Amino acid sequence: MAQTRRLAARGNANAECSLGRVYYLLGPGVPRDYARAAAWFRKAAAQGEAYAEFSLGALYETGQGAPRDYAQAARWYRKAAAQGNAWAELNMGWLYDHGQGVPQDYAQAAQWYRMAAAQGNARAEFNLGVDYDHGQGVPQNYTQAAAWYRKAAAQGNADGEINLGALYDQGQGVPQDYAQAAAWYRRAAVQGDADAEVSLGVLYELGQGVPQDYGQAAAWYRKAAAKGVAGAEWALGHLYDHGQGVPQDYTRAYMWLILARASGRPGGAVYQHATATMSRMMRQMTPAQVTAAQASAARWQRAHE
Repeated sequence: MAQTRRLAARGNANAECSLGRVYYLLGPGVPRDYARAAAWFRKAAAQGEAYAEFSLGALYETGQGAPRDYAQAARWYRKAAAQGNAWAELNMGWLYDHGQGVPQDYAQAAQWYRMAAAQGNARAEFNLGVDYDHGQGVPQNYTQAAAWYRKAAAQGNADGEINLGALYDQGQGVPQDYAQAAAWYRRAAVQGDADAEVSLGVLYELGQGVPQDYGQAAAWYRKAAAKGVAGAEWALGHLYDHGQGVPQDYTRAYMWLILARASGRPGGAVYQHATATMSRMMRQMTPAQVTAAQASAARWQRAHE
């Protein structure tokens, strides 16, 4: 560390960048200090050090160690990208995607994502897949979407895994294959992806691609429900209502429906389904059961704030 400081004091760009990383990433024995990180990255970036240019852009984008300034972020990302920094190319794509610091331009976003993806950046591969999936900045092409999702998924990118699973689920760009959908959903679900947990739960509930198993459906829904996913909360309520995979328990069902209604978008499908089911269940429950369900829902919400 002392040697790095001496070299940085003499204007060595690599040492300046290394000090920036130490302050940015919480180096050994050094407290995180974004302002100092920015100062050292700026010195190295002024000498054309690509990682420092990228890092300085990231600090401007997030407003850490420097005032948030998307135009400055774009400026420094562009410099790093000109030297082939894949993360800078990815972030330039994001800025064009969202019109931050540059005019919104989906075609430019796709172009930057493609450059980063060509270097094997998994996030860029996923983003390019999304562009092809939705026809944003490129012609809609599910086959290309599947190809890019597969590349990202091969690197363990959970978003790529779940979106590839969805294409197999729907038969878009690939032959419909529920077993393949389940396999890809499972890979994302074991990484804790809530949407994948719900999707895998649905396949177990319907017996598509996996043997029908309401207990497994409930287990996967419960994982997603613990993350506040309204659809999973509603699905658990449905299973408790009908005694599928879990003991029939109207109080527990009503509790999950309360949570689903609270998590769902007002007027949205989950909100409406939960409201309708709750109205029907109230005619089957005693006031004491409803009160108990409300108390359980309140305790759950407090425990998962």
